Amino acid sequence: MSFVSVITVVGAVVFVGLVATVALCIDRRSVRRTFDTLDRILIEAAPYLALVGAVVAVRWLVHDESVALSREIGRDITGLLFGVEGFFVAGLQAITPDFLVPVFAAFYVFGFSYLLIVPVVLYTLVSELRSLKELLVAYALNDILGMSLYTLFVAYGPRLHIAGHVDGLLYDLYPQVYALTGAVSANTNVFPSLHTSLSVVVLVFAWRTRRSYPRWFAIAAVCSVAIVLSTMILGIHWLTDVVAGTLLAYVCVVVAGWIVAAVENRRLRGSGATPTHASQGADD
Repeated sequence: MSFVSVITVVGAVVFVGLVATVALCIDRRSVRRTFDTLDRILIEAAPYLALVGAVVAVRWLVHDESVALSREIGRDITGLLFGVEGFFVAGLQAITPDFLVPVFAAFYVFGFSYLLIVPVVLYTLVSELRSLKELLVAYALNDILGMSLYTLFVAYGPRLHIAGHVDGLLYDLYPQVYALTGAVSANTNVFPSLHTSLSVVVLVFAWRTRRSYPRWFAIAAVCSVAIVLSTMILGIHWLTDVVAGTLLAYVCVVVAGWIVAAVENRRLRGSGATPTHASQGADD
């Protein structure tokens, strides 16, 4: 299956999930009110959307150069990661029932893209602009910091370093997916786990808005936990990568709050309004 075919399948599944989630989590009156002011919302959110688009585009364009630079200057920490945790991932694979492996693979491939896209749409439709802006900045920071760490540190995942004990279950089940993962990552891009960091970022924002959107919080919690577990069960990441990804998510959320607060306060001062000091979600 070609790269385009894989993208098409993933896009179709994510679109169906998105439509179902919007229907489940948002009432029609809220959507109608949002559409009445959608032009204002998009104008206000445009710089943040452009930031994420620019970061993703740059990452895509310099991917090969980044991998080459990493092999030149990066420190190989694979042995260190294995020394810290040993055969933890092998043990986790061993206790995972076979019938759950395809489920975790689906969360890794489809659930991850779904989890990233849905909150952007949800927060746009319900005019949660502060949450939307902070989420987008956190996405951008995650990509920038994550790729910087990937350049500085060379690390191979358990499926490669201890192949006799850990199976590469994702590619055993769906070899076609390699066309997708190979286009955006390299087999040395392990520390930290960006699947983990981005999933935790989404979960934090879902937690912040949980009282207003409890169904979305429940969905995000299930998806986030499943995706984090899948990175290890499929033999892609070490537990240490997951811990580092969680810490990266925390840093990105906190710094995103500072950045958006500074930008918004400057914008409000320019318009003569009273600056705010909070970088809180809807429920805080």
